[in-house]
Amino acid sequence: MSERLSPLPMTTIVTTDLIGVTRGRSFPTDELDAYQVAGCGWVPANSALTPQDIIASSNPWGAYGDLRLVPDLSSRVTVNNGPDADAPALDFIHGDIRETDGRPWGACPRTLLRNEVERYRDELGLQINAAFEHEFNLDSGAAEHLAFSLEAQRQGAGFGGWLLSALRAGGVEPEMFLPEYGKHQYEITCRPALGVAAADRAVNVREITREIARQMGLGLSFAPKTAEHAVCNGVHLHVSLQDMAGQPVMYDADTANGLSTLGQHWAAGVLHYLPALCAFTAPTPISYERLQPHHWSASYACLGQRNREAALRICPTVSLGGKSVAMQYNLEFRAMDATASPHLAMAALLIAGRLGIEQRLALNAITDEIPDSLNEEQRQARGIVALPASLSRALDCLRNSEALIEALPSALLDTYFALKTEELTLTEQLSPADLCEHYARLY
Repeated sequence: MSERLSPLPMTTIVTTDLIGVTRGRSFPTDELDAYQVAGCGWVPANSALTPQDIIASSNPWGAYGDLRLVPDLSSRVTVNNGPDADAPALDFIHGDIRETDGRPWGACPRTLLRNEVERYRDELGLQINAAFEHEFNLDSGAAEHLAFSLEAQRQGAGFGGWLLSALRAGGVEPEMFLPEYGKHQYEITCRPALGVAAADRAVNVREITREIARQMGLGLSFAPKTAEHAVCNGVHLHVSLQDMAGQPVMYDADTANGLSTLGQHWAAGVLHYLPALCAFTAPTPISYERLQPHHWSASYACLGQRNREAALRICPTVSLGGKSVAMQYNLEFRAMDATASPHLAMAALLIAGRLGIEQRLALNAITDEIPDSLNEEQRQARGIVALPASLSRALDCLRNSEALIEALPSALLDTYFALKTEELTLTEQLSPADLCEHYARLY
């Protein structure tokens, strides 16, 4: 009598591509040793996939070329069980895309981020501590709840409890699961991590959240807007800079807003290049339904203290319990959503901040008022500029940003422009309502 078969545990090497979609290839877990050094095969044109799952026709690769997806074993995530007792374990490892001879591939967003992190270390003597906050809509079939209410928390408690458990098992260090302002809207926050691990952690949050929803039979979307009149979902990236001993360098108690000279240059760089950065951080047509005045997101490039309409926000610090203000001090980048690649968006943000430090840019675009409440003359006097009103405008800003273009690999840029041009063509006839529904399904 033949032996009864049971499913083999599988491990997946993944890459999160230029449009923020995590893809990969799986193998029997007990064969991991065979994949540690050379990884598995990958195809250049995979990086030219649009969110609509169409390879951009004008991509630089066509049907040619072969690559390797090489695992970074330190990034492995394993969640052995969840609410569905029969579901296989979730086991994946972040990988870097390399040429077949091992050289880094120019269009790999994780490699781009690692290179920038290393540049901060080698040229500036700095390391980056960062955390991504995610908002999402959970379709449980429950009645609509009041914003921030205990009722909303209890409606999502079964999902939230499993999510926190799975995130903790995956090494993601969850902080809070909370109901948000929108209907069936929730937020998950996690502790910060250093360098590339911060963007890996953002991917882990998204994929573990999707896995728990899938096992519970719940609908879920991270899209920036899931219905025409819905409250928007954002991704907030918190960044602090440290010296190589782990001491914070962004805080100075003697300045008006607590931002050190180095921090001011960094923030000025982000704000100066922000219209072009939007091509990476708000990278889909639906993103610009969120970047509107009075949406608690961002519509102007400015810095604010505790101002949720500012694109860059100085976050509050707490003196309760004798906590160190300097260790808490961080800047929150708000012009981002989950249609963005965490690695690419974080890398672009760091490049802009580094350019601000290198160019010693002055920080002028500061306001604790709602930017839209200022008239054009007042905004011009403070150097506050409007963010692009569409993806096509953002792409034009990127094309015209010589410093950013020079700082980014040409292979990555060529691929990105090709797939985003295709995406705009594929969605140009959709109404705002259809656009929301379309991206709600995709993300």
